[in-house]
Amino acid sequence: MGAYVSLLEYNNIEGMILFSELSRRRILSVSSLIKVGRQEPVMVLRVDRDKGYIDLSKRRVSEEDIQACEERYNKSKLVHSIMRHVAETLDIDLEELYIHIGWPLYRKYGHAFEAFKIIVTDPDSVLDSLTREVKEVGPDGQEVTKVVPAVTPEVKDALVKNIRRRMTPQPLKIRADIEMKCFQFDGVLHIKEAMGKAEAAGNDECPVKIKLVAPPLCVLTTQTLDKEQGISVLNNAIKACTEEIERYKGKQTLKEAPRAVSYICCCNFLGSSVLQFSL
Repeated sequence: MGAYVSLLEYNNIEGMILFSELSRRRILSVSSLIKVGRQEPVMVLRVDRDKGYIDLSKRRVSEEDIQACEERYNKSKLVHSIMRHVAETLDIDLEELYIHIGWPLYRKYGHAFEAFKIIVTDPDSVLDSLTREVKEVGPDGQEVTKVVPAVTPEVKDALVKNIRRRMTPQPLKIRADIEMKCFQFDGVLHIKEAMGKAEAAGNDECPVKIKLVAPPLCVLTTQTLDKEQGISVLNNAIKACTEEIERYKGKQTLKEAPRAVSYICCCNFLGSSVLQFSL
């Protein structure tokens, strides 16, 4: 009939993907489309509240929908992870933390993740603006409502530390592999000069390093927060290296073009109901 699934965004309640809603193409093997334990984005078709049935569709989810759901789910899961850790660390109620901090940030910034990105560099502008109402009994015995800061110093300190630890951008490593040969007199010195030209093509944001792995193979690397900038800097370094070695009738061969070789990310999943995120 189909596949039973647990909806991660709805407290793991059970839904069902009908067999006809698995794929737009002809299905030769169900196991090629669905596997136990896999996370998938799905669309809700019908909800029968009386019987508790939830009909879902996998084939009606477009690539654009998948991307949007992945982004939203990923951001929400990271926000919840940070909020839960703060609540557990300070031994306070998680729902209260959401009432006074999380949900107001969602309403003000569209998503708390966007507010958390600002908190990384400027926490006061975001957290100090949050307030909550507290009812107190005045001297005359009448109940009065006072507006007080929503974030206590302890909560603010723990929240900022967790956000900075989890969301501060980490450098990305870019690498390129080349081979250099020069059979002229003092060829080794000419190769060394070419390597110096390659390193000189770097800048403070993207310093270039070149290392001789095993003659004639050399590796150029750089670390940067901007992938496109890092690739561009390495391309310029390779060009400068090529021009220098060719001045002495040497030869350079590009073995591996500049590419990212390591990502350091703090993101988890994203999804409509459930799905898996991959770089």
